Amino acid sequence: MKELIIKYKEKGLKLTPQRLAILNYLDGNTSHPSAGDIYKHIKRVYPTVSFATVYNTLQVLHEKGEVMEITIDPQKKHYDPNTKAHHHIICTECNKIGDIFEDYSGAIRLPHHIAEEFKPVGNHINFYGICKKCQNLSRYVSKREKQKRRD
Repeated sequence: MKELIIKYKEKGLKLTPQRLAILNYLDGNTSHPSAGDIYKHIKRVYPTVSFATVYNTLQVLHEKGEVMEITIDPQKKHYDPNTKAHHHIICTECNKIGDIFEDYSGAIRLPHHIAEEFKPVGNHINFYGICKKCQNLSRYVSKREKQKRRD
């Protein structure tokens, strides 16, 4: 916790107990939580914390480059405290988000007419698929459906 306090004080972030709880929750978190997920977790320890406090803290962290915003659904942003360059894979069934730490920049070539207009400075790719849990659930459901048809 001391390291978090030092890190964010150096960045000029006002550190309240609620903000520290948010920062602690995000530290090393790989679940890509939404503001609502963070709010539910923090509210257990700080019942008076408001959703606005969580959301505003996330906005400040985003502006300072301490979290990335991931938009799967425009109505619900997810946050990633790992700001190193990486990509994501998103389950189309449950919206689980996974990290991919491969560099695909050598494999992707921009069309000539775009390369003349833009100098690329970075990239981010979202892959979509069905996670193992949902695949297993899908198999289970389809097996049940097959069984119903036989009966």
